[in-house]
Amino acid sequence: MKFLMLVCVEEDGFENKAAEEAAAPDTADAEDSGSFPWLDDVMARGIRLDGDRLRPPNQAKTVLVRDGEVLVSDGPFAETKEVICGYDVLECANISEAVQVAAAHPVAAFGKIEVRPFWR
Repeated sequence: MKFLMLVCVEEDGFENKAAEEAAAPDTADAEDSGSFPWLDDVMARGIRLDGDRLRPPNQAKTVLVRDGEVLVSDGPFAETKEVICGYDVLECANISEAVQVAAAHPVAAFGKIEVRPFWR
């Protein structure tokens, strides 16, 4: 079964981290190439099918169509203190296994991880 794992953190912490990385892009690249034990584990077990970090929420656009008119606004669709900063697509036997995988992600210790099954 496929699951989408949404990695969420407090918006202000995410914005601060993004600003630091923008100021020192060489450092960000070095960090990305380093070891990430959770990722190493799920890749080795064939659980993670895809995933990536997302750009800051201030770079998002929300699109909706009402009465045939396309409306675009800046930022994420929800006004919350938490933002989605990354995602992973997992292949697990069931929701219980997907929850175990999510619980081992380092962001689970200070942020939130939402695990949701694909429709099919």
